[in-house]
Amino acid sequence: MDQVDTGLPDNHGAELPAITRLTEADLRAALIAGWEDFKAAPIYGLFFAAVYTLGGLALYFWMLGAGDPFWLIPVAAGFPLFAPFAAVGLYEVSRRREMGEKLDWGPILGALRGQGDGQLPVMGVVVLIVFGFWVILARGIFAIFFAQSGVGFDSIGHVFTLPGFGMILVGGAVGAVMALALFAITAFSLPMLLHRPVDFVTAIITSVSAVNGNREVMLRWAAIIAGLMIVAMIPAFLGLLVVLPVLGHATWHLYRRTIADAPAKAD
Repeated sequence: MDQVDTGLPDNHGAELPAITRLTEADLRAALIAGWEDFKAAPIYGLFFAAVYTLGGLALYFWMLGAGDPFWLIPVAAGFPLFAPFAAVGLYEVSRRREMGEKLDWGPILGALRGQGDGQLPVMGVVVLIVFGFWVILARGIFAIFFAQSGVGFDSIGHVFTLPGFGMILVGGAVGAVMALALFAITAFSLPMLLHRPVDFVTAIITSVSAVNGNREVMLRWAAIIAGLMIVAMIPAFLGLLVVLPVLGHATWHLYRRTIADAPAKAD
């Protein structure tokens, strides 16, 4: 496979891994491999997807009971940001199947520790900060279009007003930019931190380089993820029980196809 010249300097003198140029065939192969992993070990996929789904439902009912329907919009839009972390255990399942290792709940549940050096949890903090920043921005956009317009927002139906449409357009544009930026940061950094003893800065630089070097293919991948996640969330999040595991496993396989010299993690 061709390799991508990232044009980025090494991080603190550490050589960045080579990045493979992807094609649409790689996306199809990753999705097929993801489906095969899910079929081979469905209990793990269903478990992590159920935790994520129940978390989404709990958040939804908590926000609904809070009496401020506006918050449902930014929270629902931002909730998928946490999906990659729900999939870390699935990366470990795929890694173990790839290496022919035994599947065991202990190391799979402990996958969020990454290499045990605290780097992967730091990425969780980064995503949490981005989510909080998004909610603050969303509240500011709400204030611009509703509070200053004199139109109240005590019902979700007020979205279908002139200020509501303006809020959706601006909020959608801002949210899309933030989502794409976070996608570039996390697309390959999370499986890399699970798989390799690197710091989170190196993982982020590598992920952004890989996404930038495969821009068209990765934009298609982002669209596939977003489309499937949105459809899966509509029937009370229940579609996530299948979609999240398949996408999680597929992400691992796409990472393995992208980071050309990624060595296997030693137990």
